[in-house]
Amino acid sequence: MTITELKNSGIDALLHDPDREADLLVDIATRVIDQARAGGADEAEVTVTSSLAREAGVRLGEIETLEEARDRGVRVTVYCKQCVGSASTGDLRADAIDETVERALAIARHTQPDRAAGLAEAALMARHFPELDLWHPVNLPLDQLAERAREIEQAGRSADERIANSEGASVSTEAGVSVYANSHGFVGTGRGTRYSQSCVLIARDEAGMQRDYDYDTARSFEVLAAPETTGRGAAGRTVRRLGARRIPTGKVPVLFAPEVARGLIGHLVGAVSGGNLYRRSSFLLDAVGETVMPAWATLIERPHLPRGAKSSAFDGDGVATRESALVSGGVLDRYVLSSYSARRLGLDTTANAGGVRNLELIGGDRSVDELIKEMGTGLMVNELMGQGVNLVTGDYSRGAAGFWIENGEIAWPVEEITIAGHLRDMLGKLRAAGSDVDTRHNIRTGSLLVDEMTVAGAEG
Repeated sequence: MTITELKNSGIDALLHDPDREADLLVDIATRVIDQARAGGADEAEVTVTSSLAREAGVRLGEIETLEEARDRGVRVTVYCKQCVGSASTGDLRADAIDETVERALAIARHTQPDRAAGLAEAALMARHFPELDLWHPVNLPLDQLAERAREIEQAGRSADERIANSEGASVSTEAGVSVYANSHGFVGTGRGTRYSQSCVLIARDEAGMQRDYDYDTARSFEVLAAPETTGRGAAGRTVRRLGARRIPTGKVPVLFAPEVARGLIGHLVGAVSGGNLYRRSSFLLDAVGETVMPAWATLIERPHLPRGAKSSAFDGDGVATRESALVSGGVLDRYVLSSYSARRLGLDTTANAGGVRNLELIGGDRSVDELIKEMGTGLMVNELMGQGVNLVTGDYSRGAAGFWIENGEIAWPVEEITIAGHLRDMLGKLRAAGSDVDTRHNIRTGSLLVDEMTVAGAEG
């Protein structure tokens, strides 16, 4: 099949014959690399993608959105005497691809040399490609997605008489095949599916209205939560927030629910990532070997986790990924580096071009109820607002909502407050972690109990 025929191939080619689709993308990638080398590039790399996404959304039982996107794209980067040029296109006609390569070469001719630029070392390229169980294609038409969204919303609206309105429910599917190739001769393919659903509801009582949501996401449609589970989950979370009030300003323990706890770990990852380190814009500069978390805490990266949110045999540079500790017994073992950022820092790549892959916190062994009882009196946070995190200084200040805890039990819902602290203290003085690990995301953690933070609420 020619590139032109690939451009015109249908949805079935992706969902039902991914090997054929991948072979066609490899042909394009090989063409791009050959043309870049012929045009004078010392090195070149290319990513070619093919994806299908569908989404249906309903509100109050009526369809609001029906979307289907069939995308293909090529992005090429060339290196000419350490000058870099990149260009991309969504047009897979042969002349468009040729023009894209020429644009990348032209850009490289007009840029300054960068001593850190270039491909990762050839010896580091992935050679073993384990089965990661990421491909579970189901050809779900839009009307079926819309019907499932209706079921979700109806389950939520009928779950409690205090549910007064809805912001809608949605269901989406995505399937994609990608190829990364470079002039070392490396060619790596990947494929994956993702299914998601969500529901947002509004509850009302004599004190006012509250809004909350529930959702699920999975690699396989068969393991996605039942529609009524997501709908009723949204209703339960929303009703729980009725009667929310502010609390007095003070310093108290704070328990981060899993859906917000992963953000704390994400800030740690950001602070030890190469870009922030070589720009000297991190509060954890030169921190390898230092204690950054309690001794009970370990962070393990598991890039070959079956059905993982970001599983892959190779990173964005083609470097072989491997299971590796980021933090061991509270001590920072390494940074998060691509080949480029590693060169800027005079270090070795950690196979993290594109970020961490399935980072899991080890050491959480207590239930949420146990954490609440241990906290005694304090704040449980399940929603954060605003962008008040400064990775240069480590200062942390964000709007929050959740529940006030008294005598080891949930007392009432809380809103319109701000929580503040310093990330080094927050991470270093974690009192405990929960066993309620949220496995839906790239960072996998349970609830996190921070020993003390400043809570700004009602005056006096």
